[in-house]
Amino acid sequence: MLTLRKKQMDQAKKIFIVDDDLDLTDSLKNRLLKEVSSDVQIFYTGEECITHLEESPDVIILAYFLNSVHKDAANGMDILQIIKKLKPATHVIMLSSQEHYGIALKTIINGADQYVMKGEDAFDQIIGMINSME
Repeated sequence: MLTLRKKQMDQAKKIFIVDDDLDLTDSLKNRLLKEVSSDVQIFYTGEECITHLEESPDVIILAYFLNSVHKDAANGMDILQIIKKLKPATHVIMLSSQEHYGIALKTIINGADQYVMKGEDAFDQIIGMINSME
């Protein structure tokens, strides 16, 4: 039993969710905990995420737009570039309500592994992507 539990913990993915939408982050965290062997942390700003990168997350689900009281605070694209510079092996899934093909392409060119539009099947897409990652 102890060996099985250790094996399950070794396989758990460390996942960061970076989004300022409290309802979305809580709902997504709950789904991930139920459907993916994972350790999930939520950050409401990109800056918070960056300060925890030394924890070596396997996956970061990153909002394209991040609200902040600071007008020059980093947005999702800025944070993506920092993540890829500091932790290039970390998988990044960009999450956005933007339907523009150009924005999705820009995030992929800048290092995002996937781009998911917010919507009713977004969580299913994210869970499928994470479960397929090795």
